[in-house]
Amino acid sequence: MGINGFSTLSETTGKVITCKAAVARGPGQPLVMEEIRVDTPQKMEVRIKILFTSICHTDLSAWQGENEAQQVYPRILGHEAVGVVESVGEGVVDMKEGDHVVPIFNGECGDCAYCKSQKTNLCDKFRVNPFKSVMLNDGKCRFSTKEGEPIFHFLNTSTFSEYTVLDSACVVKIDSKAPLKNMTLLSCGVSTGLGAAWNTANVQAGSTVAVFGLGAVGLAVVEGARARGASKIIGVDLNDNKQVKGQAMGITHFLNPKDFGIPVHEVCLSTITYQSTCILSLFLWSLSHGNQDHELRKIKEMTQGGVDYSFECAGNLDVLRDAFLSTHDEDACTMARESKMITSGWGLTVVLGVHPTPRMLPLHPMELFDGRRIVASVFGDFKGKTQLPHFVRECMQGGVKLEEFISHELPFSKINEAFQLLIDGKSLRCLLHL
Repeated sequence: MGINGFSTLSETTGKVITCKAAVARGPGQPLVMEEIRVDTPQKMEVRIKILFTSICHTDLSAWQGENEAQQVYPRILGHEAVGVVESVGEGVVDMKEGDHVVPIFNGECGDCAYCKSQKTNLCDKFRVNPFKSVMLNDGKCRFSTKEGEPIFHFLNTSTFSEYTVLDSACVVKIDSKAPLKNMTLLSCGVSTGLGAAWNTANVQAGSTVAVFGLGAVGLAVVEGARARGASKIIGVDLNDNKQVKGQAMGITHFLNPKDFGIPVHEVCLSTITYQSTCILSLFLWSLSHGNQDHELRKIKEMTQGGVDYSFECAGNLDVLRDAFLSTHDEDACTMARESKMITSGWGLTVVLGVHPTPRMLPLHPMELFDGRRIVASVFGDFKGKTQLPHFVRECMQGGVKLEEFISHELPFSKINEAFQLLIDGKSLRCLLHL
């Protein structure tokens, strides 16, 4: 017997494998647990046995079919996982059968101009691409039904299957002593959020931070800010249940927009609109409708006019604007009362949420002349193959509380229940055992 009770890897090398996978056959339809065929890896490809996988909101959005242009079926979703190498294709030299690995949706070939640049973590060939559904080598699928129908790939990974085939650029070898369950989180959520705090924003000790949306990515930002010594970490979410988990992870203040009497349809996911708040900025609409000054002064006092860093983790443009305006503003209360739109300040807003809407960025160019900046971050600006192994070692030394992100564990066969937990806002990360 091999790892986790499955057959010795060498018994399947060079053969087509029949295994179980959760197949998406239409937008919003329950995933179907099917027996599929997984082909052998081709040149510079790796076939891995998935041991654990989890579900993030990107999987949920893809399953729901929010972006019609990205819909292709049948398809195997999933991109957070950990596994072991079953076999490698021609030319793969940086890993071998039996190695413990993490799949990554934002690959790193190591040879292109992008990979050689220190200014980006994107790869010319293997960067994140939700439209890509086949392998790069030959434009074909490595998955098929028993009847021979092709099953499409997802985000370079497709981890909702007992076995999967990936380009070697999208597979990271990790320390064999690393706790496998926890390593699943490094495929996406934790790396994305914590990396945004460490790499993209470079949060400094003593600084102030606002995080809009306390899902796994948002809480990973919190964890990163806490580890860097931020003096105030303000969490914003419509779900009061996120407060307890947020405080356990390191938030110092929690804000729920509903507590301020502003209609949810006006504030969307995490919006309390007031221009001077350190947590959320307030639209002039709110001022004209008589919000309580004592609440506003209290919020402003929390950070002397605004936060140094804000992170948008909700995938909502209205929330994004509020996150942008929540960064430091010299005298926003006075200017807001005088109905002046010009503000001055500083601060960096990092965009992490996936935005399926066709709406454009809700900012006026002149707002950028006042010292505030806005950037986006993919995979926390980690270069996957070269930097993730070091991050794994940091996690093994206890610098990051990975276990706090796993809220539920279920067998792979109950994947639809895991999706429902996420839809209901009850799970942070549900770990599926294959």
